Amino acid sequence: MKDLVKQFQYWVISVVLISVAWPVFADSTPELNYPVLRPAISPEEAGFSARGLGEVDALISRDVAAGFPGAVLLIIRDGKIVKNTSYGYRQKFDGAAPLQDFLPMTTSTLFDLASNTKMYATNFALQKLVSEGRLDLQARVRDYLPEFRDRDNDEIRGKDDLTVEDVLRHRAGFTADPQYHNQKVAKGLYSQVRDLTHKMIVQTPLVYPPRTDTIYSDVDYMLLGLIIERITGQRLDDYTEGAIYAPLGLTHTHFNPLQKGFARAQFAATELQGNTRGGIVSFPNVRTATLQGQVHDEKAYYAMAGVSGHAGLFSTSTDLAVLLQVMLNDGGYGQFSLFDSKSISAFTQPSERDPTFALGWRINGNENMQWMFGEFASDKAYGHTGWTGTLTVIDPAYDLGIVLLTNKKHSPVIATGSNAGRFIGDYFATGRYGEVVSAVYQAMEM
Repeated sequence: MKDLVKQFQYWVISVVLISVAWPVFADSTPELNYPVLRPAISPEEAGFSARGLGEVDALISRDVAAGFPGAVLLIIRDGKIVKNTSYGYRQKFDGAAPLQDFLPMTTSTLFDLASNTKMYATNFALQKLVSEGRLDLQARVRDYLPEFRDRDNDEIRGKDDLTVEDVLRHRAGFTADPQYHNQKVAKGLYSQVRDLTHKMIVQTPLVYPPRTDTIYSDVDYMLLGLIIERITGQRLDDYTEGAIYAPLGLTHTHFNPLQKGFARAQFAATELQGNTRGGIVSFPNVRTATLQGQVHDEKAYYAMAGVSGHAGLFSTSTDLAVLLQVMLNDGGYGQFSLFDSKSISAFTQPSERDPTFALGWRINGNENMQWMFGEFASDKAYGHTGWTGTLTVIDPAYDLGIVLLTNKKHSPVIATGSNAGRFIGDYFATGRYGEVVSAVYQAMEM
């Protein structure tokens, strides 16, 4: 009898334990655990020479001493932050007049990323949507934007069959820069109202038959931004900040940051006299004061209310370090999965027509890309640049990420000669990128 009682007690206890544990067991999924960045104890721990990194510092510091405005250099490798260093000044001028006291650059300074927006906002969003099965790269643009189609009076046709991939590879047929904001250039496509600009983008005519050439075009990424908004039902800034940056814990990556609690003094200044190129350019509502905290790009600012697929994003080196690591981690960070490795692979495959272009990302496909990737990057390296002076290099062969943020346009404009209208900052090694990137690779103990 005692044995029966004991067996009954064991049975009751087993049932209780199973009933408590089973829901947890049944609903459990493998815990995500992507690498999370930490500071390197020393450069050598991440495979760098301290002396070599000192040479990088010396290169940029020489440029600053010679008149280059400022920079922040971030290097990550093997999941470690090897370097996050500021140089020079975030602001030297107020209009054309030098400040009495230059404002120093810091690693918390926010930068106008310019066309790196294409990668950190638009491409990240597209890679996520592809990974979730919400976007098909082979689908036609008109499958997402039915109003995008050939028109009876189009001289060059092909919109009806244009795919998302065609647009991403910059082979869609669009002009490089239609200047929607400038009526003299845009003519019938002129707009300084975001909703109207959407219609103008869709109506922008092709200038060459699709897939017959590769021309880097802002129109491509303005169009891709519209596709993201149509799929998600959200404006691009709301979607990226809510679905990408906030889950990653990024607090300094925003469109229109002055509208989101940031102060002007927190930003690296860009052009001295607004969008006037030293006073020689004019169009309706043109800004004339030093730009700081407002997107420089004219189409983004005037025609798209600061939020566009091609430009408008601001960030810091610290936030960008996480986005670099997401790519090196095959799509995730910590407990958050953003997209899968298959999507990354699809977006970083070189084009057959031009091996320096992938899906949006630029690839170290041949010697023509040394200006950006330097002399020593692997042929797996990819990245992008931004007109204001920003550079991204990601090299999976070395588990390496480099971000160089500069405000090279915060410098006087050359007034005369063959380089009239160019910024002095463009002519420094730091502003040309490749020499700095080469020095970073040379500092690695390969």
